Amino acid sequence: MAHTQTTRTTDVQTILDGARDGYEAVVTDEVRDGLLAETERNLYDEASADEVYEALEQVLTARVERDPAYKYVAADVHRQRHIRRVTGDAPSETDDTDRTYRETFVRNLERGVECGLLDDRLVDGRFDTDALAEALALERDDLFDYTAMSTLTQRYFIEETDGGPLELPQAFWMRVAMGLALEADDPQRRALEFYEVLSRLLFTPSTPTLFHSGTTHPQLSSCYLTTVEDDLEHIFDSYKHHAQLSKWSGGLGNDWTNLRAEGALIESTGVESTGTVPFLKISNDVTAAINRSGKRRGAACGYLEAWHLDFPAFLDLRRNTGDERRRTHDMNTAAWVPDLFMKRVENEETWTLFSPDEVPELHETYGEEFEALYREYEAKAEAGELRQYETVDAPDLWRTMLTRLFETGHPWITFKDPCNVRSPQDHVGTVHSSNLCTEITLNTSADEHAVCNLGSVNLSNHVAGGELDRDSLAETIETASRMLDNVVDLCFYPTDEAEYSNMRHRPVGLGVMGFHDALMQVGAPMASEEAVEKANRWQEFVSYHAILNSSRLARERGAYETFEGSKWDRGILPHDTVDLLEAERGREIPTDRTETMDWDRVREHVAEHGMRNSNTMAVAPTATVSTINGTTPSIEPIYSNLYVKSNMSGDFTVVNEHLVDDLKEAGLWDDDLRDRLKFHDGSIQELDDVPEATRELYRSAFEIDPRHQLRLTAHRGQWIDQSVSHNVFFPSTDGSLLDDVYKAAWRLGVKTTYYLRTLGASQIEKSTLDMAEYGRTQRRNGASAETDAETGRDGTDSGETSESSLARVEDPTCDACQ
Repeated sequence: MAHTQTTRTTDVQTILDGARDGYEAVVTDEVRDGLLAETERNLYDEASADEVYEALEQVLTARVERDPAYKYVAADVHRQRHIRRVTGDAPSETDDTDRTYRETFVRNLERGVECGLLDDRLVDGRFDTDALAEALALERDDLFDYTAMSTLTQRYFIEETDGGPLELPQAFWMRVAMGLALEADDPQRRALEFYEVLSRLLFTPSTPTLFHSGTTHPQLSSCYLTTVEDDLEHIFDSYKHHAQLSKWSGGLGNDWTNLRAEGALIESTGVESTGTVPFLKISNDVTAAINRSGKRRGAACGYLEAWHLDFPAFLDLRRNTGDERRRTHDMNTAAWVPDLFMKRVENEETWTLFSPDEVPELHETYGEEFEALYREYEAKAEAGELRQYETVDAPDLWRTMLTRLFETGHPWITFKDPCNVRSPQDHVGTVHSSNLCTEITLNTSADEHAVCNLGSVNLSNHVAGGELDRDSLAETIETASRMLDNVVDLCFYPTDEAEYSNMRHRPVGLGVMGFHDALMQVGAPMASEEAVEKANRWQEFVSYHAILNSSRLARERGAYETFEGSKWDRGILPHDTVDLLEAERGREIPTDRTETMDWDRVREHVAEHGMRNSNTMAVAPTATVSTINGTTPSIEPIYSNLYVKSNMSGDFTVVNEHLVDDLKEAGLWDDDLRDRLKFHDGSIQELDDVPEATRELYRSAFEIDPRHQLRLTAHRGQWIDQSVSHNVFFPSTDGSLLDDVYKAAWRLGVKTTYYLRTLGASQIEKSTLDMAEYGRTQRRNGASAETDAETGRDGTDSGETSESSLARVEDPTCDACQ
């Protein structure tokens, strides 16, 4: 017994000593001994190697809130455990761990092909796999924290059908790089180029690309947008397409506005239609049926335009009361709102609801043309020339929309006219909806399923010397643009309509993540005007290079098929289109559109060579890939400085490393401050001993005016040809303030909004917001009060806390765009 105990202690000590290398200042010898003793108490004599690793991981992750160093030490232990599973040896048991790592990469590529998991072109001679193995930068494994490593091993690394893992972290990046370089003129060179960007966490493609690059079914695209026609056969074809797209990890945005309203006459049968709701219920059930073996759930968002006669019933789809046959708890919903509706809300006027079979042009038009047609149909209704219509008070309908949004998290508010007026592809059709995560604005029709191909630049890893490293960022965008364009050609398309659309228009969506992380590094508080300027100028830089590199690819590979007649062809760039929206509305869009770069160079290049991609940019949520990158999601503020993140991979403690570093430097990081930080759910606003400048720099999501956050998105959005997935963090229960926030989004020209995140109304007040009009705010004890996207829970905070009493936030479990 004693011998077994001693032997196991030595094993644990060996593992821990290797993992704490570089972190001895935190995990001192004394601390190490305590960790070893606690791990031993959680083990039994015959514990397996896996159980030993797991016990040590649990002891380490329980201490992440004490110091961020523990998340890297725990990551090392988790990685050692994974290496043992893949290679059969513990890292400490082999004389040459590096050699084993590289040989395993080559051997498992061949094994993956033998098993039918990987594309045989990976090993057919176009790549020198031994040379690629030598190029693996194994030290970059240290870039992953525990949450990233756990997420990767559970969900991203290739496994055999029996569950045996085949990939180590750097092998994973190289497999993705090889998959994206398969059809390059020089696959070896491009794979190495792509690997450098991926493995340094400078740019990361979206989850479907990471899942499937280099596999036998490379469904690399992120989201799909479809339009459902008012035809029974097409409706059920759409369900089939829905299932096919979901099966291969596609998130869906479905436009349902064409379907005639409840009570509309069906001429062929002489009966009245049941309307959109029963068909949406079926769509909901198809969504729920697709669960990709725990890797990710099927996810969809149904869109309906705000003039549809079924729109009031649509607003109730996510409620937890009423007829369950008319509820869609597993499907998201979004309102497609025309400018005319918002004008009537502002002017306190009436609004008319129609059935689309009697007003077929409305869904295909926008701007001044829509407004003229809408008034004509209103006149026809008043004259008795329409069978069905209803006149409602526009402000009342708007209030109902916002009430449902606050209660259930749905429908998301998206604006039809900015999406269409500013679309580069206005010459080939209408944008009928956005996608699952509201950042994609592409044309759809019965013949075309729009496809979005996404990836995000990590701004936080492009900061050097307290400034954005523009040269490095330009290089990353050049490589990322090529990778995203390759996705279009390499992708396995689940439907013919998706392939037809993507090959004609070749849209991609280069996004950004780590914006708030980068702001912290340059010392710019997100709640400041300096942050507005950074959002504006950083996105101008990204836009400049994204457009220029798409045009360079057009020079090399040819322009996309429908380039002629597009806004690009007409010399209109994304930021030019804000003026067009102002003209359509007859009112100012209050953003600074000053050009600070040599845009004439871009205009001339596009005029000479065209564009490779109809659309080049879209800012997706990145909840999962930002976790892999260890940075803040997308353009969002940090949720809290200390909290628990819950997702499909588990519960993970998140602590703001930048804050901890600053507090350590000031001599403030101790047990007392840590306890007070936990008491205030990660907020430092009431910690008076923390310097005011530090408190301002580290304001979190609910401590920044949501209208200010919308200003940030409006300024960055003017440079983007698609949209931004923008979560609204609302720290109040005041309906009039909520009204002002969403009206502000419209006035600013924002195209789309995503989740409404709210605080639990029942929580005890513990922190204050520096916005007098918001009044009292509540403790962030639990996630937010919005409905969870997958479970359909109602919008009241349960007050549930983790064992460590940290605030908790649940990430959306669909990561199509993330």
